[in-house]
Amino acid sequence: MNKISLFVTGILLFSANLWAQKAVKVCGEYTYYAPENVSIEQAKRMALDRARLQIVAEKFGTNISQNNVTMLINENEQSDVRFRSLMSSEAKGEWLSDASEPQFTVAYKQDMLIVKVEACGNVREKQYNAPNFAAKVLRNGTEPKFESTDFTHNDDMFLWFRSPTAGYAAVYLVDETNTAYCLLPYRNDSQGSMKIQHGKDYVFFSKQLAHYISPALVDEYSLTASKDVEYNFLYIIFSPNEFYKANDMQANSQLPRQLSFDEFQRWRVKNRNNAPKMTEQIMVLTIKK
Repeated sequence: MNKISLFVTGILLFSANLWAQKAVKVCGEYTYYAPENVSIEQAKRMALDRARLQIVAEKFGTNISQNNVTMLINENEQSDVRFRSLMSSEAKGEWLSDASEPQFTVAYKQDMLIVKVEACGNVREKQYNAPNFAAKVLRNGTEPKFESTDFTHNDDMFLWFRSPTAGYAAVYLVDETNTAYCLLPYRNDSQGSMKIQHGKDYVFFSKQLAHYISPALVDEYSLTASKDVEYNFLYIIFSPNEFYKANDMQANSQLPRQLSFDEFQRWRVKNRNNAPKMTEQIMVLTIKK
């Protein structure tokens, strides 16, 4: 009797866990009032990012934390005690994929750029036992002090990475032609996955700092632009459980292996739905000619 009760309880807990991880479709809108120095494309991207955050927060709520800091300031031979309260919020859910193409409305009011976006997406409640990694895009240098997402034509790009847990990582770059390039694992790495040790600092895309793999396998990258300004999206993906890169192809010997953005999205959503502990960070890279 006890065994049966335990078995039934286990089924109920497992079912509840699956329900919490199930993706649902939600829709919403957001209006972004852009500063003077922001282009229309930048404003659209900012509006869409904020719309996704707002929609997820409205569906699942947010976690709000507050830290109080007391500082002793010495200035002009006088001491002053200052109190500062730092508050941060984090949505309790995550945006997995767009359910349809976002719809933008662009207008000007008193010379101010206003972008309204309507978005629908597949979201799920965030799994708080998923590991948080740290990543920094580096420009023309391999130390964290070179962190930047603003590039000029032919600048070198590196990626600093650290995870508190062992696992596997992948990095994809999506350009303005909606092509997804697999930057990590490297082109000639037949394993199809990049193994990560916990607590170790990695600098990817540098042969000189390739202590984790044979330097001969490492691809080094420079970012280029054919227009005055281009925007690329860097997807950094990590999971404590092994996963393999998408089924890509080598279309050009001078470029990383590639696949269409739609194929990349299908691979990405499938992996994230099947692996709730998989996390990702998306960065917008600006490249000026």
